[in-house]
Amino acid sequence: MLTADYIVGLTDGEGSFSVYLHPPHKKRFRYTPYYRVEWHYYIKLKDDDVSLLMKVRKFFKCGNVYFQKEERVNHKNCYRFEVSSYKDVTNVIIPFFGKHQLQCPSRRNDFRILCRIHEIVSNKRGRHLTDVNVESIKKLKVQMHV
Repeated sequence: MLTADYIVGLTDGEGSFSVYLHPPHKKRFRYTPYYRVEWHYYIKLKDDDVSLLMKVRKFFKCGNVYFQKEERVNHKNCYRFEVSSYKDVTNVIIPFFGKHQLQCPSRRNDFRILCRIHEIVSNKRGRHLTDVNVESIKKLKVQMHV
């Protein structure tokens, strides 16, 4: 059985928090006239450790484990545990890492930024993001992964 401290350590070493901001676009026959925010919390491990990622999935009771083929030189194929649904990020990931603090400064910074962006998106209460919201999110995103 995995512990919260183990998950925090694994995330500090092999995890990541990311936010993607998709601009309005036309896709096939549909036009999406608003910005869309996409959340990602993931842990990436070499393919020998896929069973550990399955335990992480069981621990959180959400997310999925994916195979990730590596095309880059000097990189091996791996597996990735990922949580990307707004509901799971809101109800599981943010409360967990809010309670169990990350030790790695860069991971902690990325998590704090994800939380600030999440707050912006949550406060729009069903409406689309305004230009001010989008600019705020862009400014915050630049500070991630530095």
